[in-house]
Amino acid sequence: MSTILRFRWAIAVVLFLVTASLFIWSPDLSELAEEEESFQLPADMTSQQASAVLEDAGEGAETISLVFELDEPLSGSTEEGITSFIEDIESSGDMMSVENVTSPFERGEIRNQLVSENEKVVLVPVSIDGSKEKAVEAGEQMEQLAVPDGMERYVTGDAVISADVDETTQNGLERTEGITVVLIFALLLVVFRAIVTPFVPLISVAVTYLLSQSIIALLAEWFGFPISTYTQIFLVAVLFGIGTDYCILLLSRYKEELSEGHDVQDAITNTYKTAGKTLFYSGLAVFVGFSAIGFADFAIFQSAVGVAVGIFVLLIVLYTLVPFFMATLKEKLFWPSKKGSAHHDNKLWGAVGRLSVYRPILSIIIVAVITLPFLLTYDNDVSYNNTDEISAGAESVEGLRVIEEAFGMGDALPLEIVINSDDDMITKEKVAAVEALSDQIERSSNVEEVRSITRPTGSVMDEMYIDTQMEDVSSGIADARNGLSDVQDGLTEVRNGLQEMNNQVQGSGGGSLNEAITGVEDINSQVGGISQQLQQSGDTQTAVQQLAGVQQGLNDVQAGLEQGNQQINAQQAQVNDLSANLDELTNGVQDAMDGLTGIEEGLQEAETFTAEVSGASYTRGTGVFVPDELMENEDFQAGVDQYAFEDGTGMTMEVSLTEDPYSLEATKATERIKQVVNQEIEGTSLQDDTVTYNGVPGTNTDLKEISSDDFTNSIIIILIGLFVILVILLRSLFQPVFILGGLLLTYFTSMGVAELIFVQGLGYPGMMWPVPFFAFVMLVALGVDYSIFLFDRYREESKLGVREGLMKSMVKMGTVIITAAIILSGTFGAMIPSGVLTLMQVGTVVVTGLMLFGLVILPLFIPAIVSMNQSDSTKEK
Repeated sequence: MSTILRFRWAIAVVLFLVTASLFIWSPDLSELAEEEESFQLPADMTSQQASAVLEDAGEGAETISLVFELDEPLSGSTEEGITSFIEDIESSGDMMSVENVTSPFERGEIRNQLVSENEKVVLVPVSIDGSKEKAVEAGEQMEQLAVPDGMERYVTGDAVISADVDETTQNGLERTEGITVVLIFALLLVVFRAIVTPFVPLISVAVTYLLSQSIIALLAEWFGFPISTYTQIFLVAVLFGIGTDYCILLLSRYKEELSEGHDVQDAITNTYKTAGKTLFYSGLAVFVGFSAIGFADFAIFQSAVGVAVGIFVLLIVLYTLVPFFMATLKEKLFWPSKKGSAHHDNKLWGAVGRLSVYRPILSIIIVAVITLPFLLTYDNDVSYNNTDEISAGAESVEGLRVIEEAFGMGDALPLEIVINSDDDMITKEKVAAVEALSDQIERSSNVEEVRSITRPTGSVMDEMYIDTQMEDVSSGIADARNGLSDVQDGLTEVRNGLQEMNNQVQGSGGGSLNEAITGVEDINSQVGGISQQLQQSGDTQTAVQQLAGVQQGLNDVQAGLEQGNQQINAQQAQVNDLSANLDELTNGVQDAMDGLTGIEEGLQEAETFTAEVSGASYTRGTGVFVPDELMENEDFQAGVDQYAFEDGTGMTMEVSLTEDPYSLEATKATERIKQVVNQEIEGTSLQDDTVTYNGVPGTNTDLKEISSDDFTNSIIIILIGLFVILVILLRSLFQPVFILGGLLLTYFTSMGVAELIFVQGLGYPGMMWPVPFFAFVMLVALGVDYSIFLFDRYREESKLGVREGLMKSMVKMGTVIITAAIILSGTFGAMIPSGVLTLMQVGTVVVTGLMLFGLVILPLFIPAIVSMNQSDSTKEK
């Protein structure tokens, strides 16, 4: 410290010059954060894999939804106005990077999908060729187009909503910065009752903040250091809060040393030997806590690791710039206070200490009474609805609400299933498997509709299913049996006519007619047998073979009739009438033959179809058979055009859920759908293909998985790191356990309080998904500071004994800890008016936790536990 004091002016000048230079030279951290994809999931998550597949296939266009809310039901004039708006977009397509605009008025089935039932809301999907940034730019340009009369227009979509979240967060950051500086200055004035003193922490922290954000910006630009819109917010809150706390610790100890009669240099040296060491270990603990975030997989969580950079810079500033102010200003640092004014013991912590140290059981009961109600009511409800972040009037969210009321959110933001293959996907086997999969998915209770190549409008093509096809076959066989009955009736008439003629005709023609009559009777009997057999067994193959024999018999009958006719004509001219009748009978036999031919062809078709079905292995377990003519069906081709990749090696399926896609229920429904898909594709032609999931429900499912995993992993890493630091500092195995246990109790109680406010009170579906992670890191990493403040002083006083040492430490450090907790609570409390729900909730949890820890857990719970285990503590010492 003596070296730093000797060269304090040079060090201060260099520090200010470096800060100013880097601030000018480094890129703007806010702009870099805006350019980053804040919610970028790791590449191995299924939603990111789906996006990569679509992009590689040239199918990864971003979609913007134009929402027209009409004053009156759709009419010719309003339809014309919307059409004109679409034409304006198409004419500006290149400028807006528009790939395609789907008009709701193209076809009837599209109209049914994009026009609400009451015809007062119209959707116009617009595909953008490019990144999310391109989509946002296109949306902004569309907002500039004139809105047709008689309607409101909204521009929404996932990319637009995300951009609004980022913008709201940046605006919240600006409000937080201003509130934080004013609040800290006011609190420092109250704490030190001096005009000069507050400027020392503010200048020191301001230098730290400017230097830190410049370093982080350079690291992000050069090495891809993780940043997000949250980086600056937490940097401001933590540095201004904890930096001020550390300054209070140093200045309070410095004032205490001066009050004991030491000169300035000795007071500074003693301050850094005692409070400075405490500060170092506290800073190290916070550094470890925030550095552990680097082990997270999620980019937005990793972005908080920038605070560790800030803590590192803060320690340098506190060990160089603060001694400069102490040595330069001397006793004027506390003006108008006197140099020798005493550092007062904290009476509140003295009273609380007497309770916790000497009556630990009662103290623990009081803590239980305060914390248990919140612990028992805490349900850990989590929300993944990012629209709640900006629910206060943002156009993108308002448009989403209109869609929700008119169509249901499931249609607007469906779950997208992406199937990718190395082979052609448009084959009978693949098509049948996709239809069977669509059918099984639609059976899920949370699924409203499935759209795919086999059901482009969501409607099932019944002709793909064997039961429908077999109904047609059965109907055809029934028609064949009816036809055979008609043939029997006709042949009976022929036989009766021949019998009558045979009775009238004498001579050489009779023999031929007798043979014809006998032949007709035999054939009639055979036809009846075939019909009966079809009715009983449906054996079309045997029927076809038997019909061939019948036709041969009819040929013989016809030949006999022709011979008889010739004989009759040769015998006598007076039997011309009989000859004419015989011609009619011959024609009747010909008609019967033609009818049998048609029946035979129909039965052959049925036989061919049933043979194809029995030979198609993919029909087993699916009930789907794809005939050749279906592949050429117009509706089927429309589905191929809409849902299949251009090269035919992949396809998408859209699943409309009955739940809000942003809700936890939709996330759970997506998880169940994934299980259904995994089960259904097993053993089918899709089992070797890659199936991934996209869309808001798919992304949120990944979000839930990774945020939960990162939270669990980070808790373990942070707790281990802090435990090691505390063991080294306190030279005890038990005290770190008590401290970390107290912090965990504080965290879960604070989450219970916040959940009571935001979920039970304000009606939100749950705490926003980043809140548990960030609140834990902030509360535990920062709260451990106060424990170090107390127990490092306790080590100094340990010669007095456990209880006496605890009491003296508490009365000496109580003011510092309470003041520090209030100031740090103030910096996080400044997040509450930010207007960003995540920041409001994080601020609420941290403020609640810090005050709970500083006023209840640290003075009541932890000393009580230590006091109860004093014998163990004595052995350790």
